Amino acid sequence: MNKISFVYFDVGGVVIQDYSDTNKWEVMKSELGATGDLSHRFEVIFRQYNDRLIMGSITVDDLLKIIAKDLHLSIPPDFSMLDYFVDHFDKNTYIWPIIKQAQTRTKIGLLTDQYSGMLDQIKAKKLLPPVDWDVIVDSSVEKVKKPMLEIYSLASIKANVQPSEILFIDNSQTNIDSAKRAGWQTYLYDSSDYKKSSQKLAQFFHFSGI
Repeated sequence: MNKISFVYFDVGGVVIQDYSDTNKWEVMKSELGATGDLSHRFEVIFRQYNDRLIMGSITVDDLLKIIAKDLHLSIPPDFSMLDYFVDHFDKNTYIWPIIKQAQTRTKIGLLTDQYSGMLDQIKAKKLLPPVDWDVIVDSSVEKVKKPMLEIYSLASIKANVQPSEILFIDNSQTNIDSAKRAGWQTYLYDSSDYKKSSQKLAQFFHFSGI
C-alpha cells in the first residue's frame, strides 16, 4: 500500500448518519403529501434538479416550492425542507475516535456533495466530530460534484499532496470508482451498518499505519 498523507471523508453516510440505507426519504415525501402517483412525480422532478441542487445553483427550499406548485401540495409557509433534512440526520459516533486517531497521523478533510447551506446547519447542530478539518470541499460552494473528476482534482490541489497519497472514504461505489480514476486510494464504507463498518475501518487504518 502506498503512503497515506491525507484522508478525505464523505459526510452523509460516513461521518454522519443521513438518509442512506433508510426509509427516511419515503417518510418525508409521505409527510409532505406526496403519496401514490405523486410520490413518483416528486421523485422525477427532484432528480431533474439534483445536479443543480448539489452544485448550489438552486436551494432545496426553492425546489420544494416548484414541486409543491407542480403537484398541488399544501406545504406550510414556514416549512423548510433543508431544516427537515438536517433535523433527521444523526451523529455517527462510531467513527469519531477513528477520525481523531487519523488526525494524529495525517491531515484530514471532508469531500462532500451538499445542498446550499446544509453543511453549515450540520455543523451548527454539532453532528460532526469535534476536530479541525484541514480542508473542506463542499460541492455547493465549489460548483462541482462527485463523481466528476474535476472535484477530485480540486481536492488534490487543496490537500497539497500527491493524488496517490490521498485516501478517500465514501459509501458510494460510483464515487469510489471515480476517485480511483483520479489516482487516489479508496475505502468503501457500508452505511447500512455504521458500527460494523467503523470497526472494519479502524482495522484498515491500523494495518495502513494510520
